[in-house]
Amino acid sequence: MPDAEDVRTIALSLPDTTEKTAWSMPTFRVAGKMFATLPEEETSVAVRCPKVERDELVRAEPGKFWVADHEAFSAWVRVRLSALDDTEELRDILADSWRQAAPPRLLDSHPELGVIAAD
Repeated sequence: MPDAEDVRTIALSLPDTTEKTAWSMPTFRVAGKMFATLPEEETSVAVRCPKVERDELVRAEPGKFWVADHEAFSAWVRVRLSALDDTEELRDILADSWRQAAPPRLLDSHPELGVIAAD
């Protein structure tokens, strides 16, 4: 089961990522733009996720994904760390969130991180 240190290690391994405390919690930013936070005593991670995909995730796996009340109208989803299979699943989730926040120059410079599929 991944934990907060795994979140930190994986997030900080992504290009141009920094950690900054905001709202009394660790946040992770790419080129200054936030893509992940560690709220709730660091037992979950909040990541960027388009609302349509977010709602599908929550419906499909409510034990793993949920939406905090104050994030209901934003493109963020929470992930329970204890519900993840392994650190590879966590890496995929964080990399997807990173791609959504990263500027084009970083996406172009790091093709190994993949691209977001167009709808």
